[in-house]
Order: sequence, then structure tokens, then C-alpha cells
Amino acid sequence: MLILSVGMPRAGSGWYYNLTHDLITAAGGQDARQIRQRYHLGRILTQVNCNIGALTPWRLAGVLIPSLLGNTFVVKAHAAPTPAAHALIRRSLLRPVYIYRDPRDALLSAYDNGQRALRKGNPNAFSHLTDFDKAVEFMLEYLRIWEAWMACEQALHTRFEALLTDYDAEAARLVAFLGLDAADPALRPVIDKYRPGQVQPGQKGTHFNQGRIGRFREKTTPEQQQVMAEKFAPYLSRMGYAG
Repeated sequence: MLILSVGMPRAGSGWYYNLTHDLITAAGGQDARQIRQRYHLGRILTQVNCNIGALTPWRLAGVLIPSLLGNTFVVKAHAAPTPAAHALIRRSLLRPVYIYRDPRDALLSAYDNGQRALRKGNPNAFSHLTDFDKAVEFMLEYLRIWEAWMACEQALHTRFEALLTDYDAEAARLVAFLGLDAADPALRPVIDKYRPGQVQPGQKGTHFNQGRIGRFREKTTPEQQQVMAEKFAPYLSRMGYAG
């Protein structure tokens, strides 16, 4: 089985990926990083968390081969579902989990992360967000991706805020969705390892920084908050967030 852990950027996607990945390996699945090495998938699965990038037929075929050979493992993405991905999902060859966050907090986190990387002289994927308007447009793209994944009934949908505030219930949902045995004692250390408060800022692969709910209300101006309220209005209420 191939598990796809998808997330909105700066929405705890690294945290959720590693929780999902380690639950699978604890239950007898394979380490995706070892799969990457064994099957020479370095061009397809990049970065520490085995990010597959765009869900193109070529990339999906590359990771599907070891899955069909009996390996169960987890790969990561931020991309929208494609016809090729939907076809695999319908055939139960790909099982997606998706995490998202209040886009206003995600926007602020992405902007701060990119500018911090620039100041250190090490630009990253968010460093092009050099002003607020660019950050808004960037997040609108991922809100359209959110809409596409929410339309996928076969995916497990999780809110970052719920993972923070009701972690045990969300971990139990994930375990059930993955088809794992909740009574398996090997799963408990994994669940405890990724419990909020246990995940440390800078912990490898988790991309965990502050993760505070509603931080945008403190760190953006009233004018910026008004822009976000207007630009994100078609999504916020459907996502469960107050304006």
C-alpha cells in the first residue's frame, strides 16, 4: 500500500507526515527513506521527508512499483490531486491523508520562514514571498488545492488546530484510517513521540516552529487582516474558521 501524506504548507505537514510514516513502520511497513535508496528514487522523492512533488503519472509510477512489490510506505506532497492520482485512489492503490490550517496563520508562518531563511543567507521555498501581497497570492493557490482535496471522499482530512488541541482523537482517526490495530503496543511510543509538547522546534523533518493558533491576529495589521478576510472569504467559513 502506498500512503500519500499531503499538506498545506506550514500547516504541520512535516509533523503529520512523520507521525503517519512512523505509525506505518511501527506496524511493519517500510521506511520511505530506505525505499528511496533501495529503488533509486532519489530524483522522485526529495528532501528529508520523501516529497514526491507534483503528482504526475511518471512520479506516481515510480513509487507505485515498490508498493506493488509488497512494500507499504508513506510519501509526502503539497500538490493538488491529478487524474492519475484519482485513478490510483479509486483502485485503492493510493491512500491519501490531508492536513490543513487556518490560511492566515499558514501565510504568516510561510512569510516569516522565508524571510528568516533570507536573513541567514540560505533562501528556501518561501523566500520569494517578499511582501504581503505575494504571500496572499501564494496562499490562494493552496486554498484551491485544499478545495480539491476536500472533494476527495477517500481522503482523511485533518485540521492542524485539531491535531494540536485534540491530539489523541486525531491520532486514533489516523490509526483507524490506515487500517492499523489500535491495540498494537508498538504504536503507543510513536503516538507519544509526536504528541504536542514533545515535538521540539527544529526537530528534523517536522518543520515545527511555533504552531500557535490565531498568531496572525497579533502579528499582522488590521488592514492586512481585512485583506485576508476578503481574499479568503470563499474558503474560511467552509474550513471552519471565524472571520
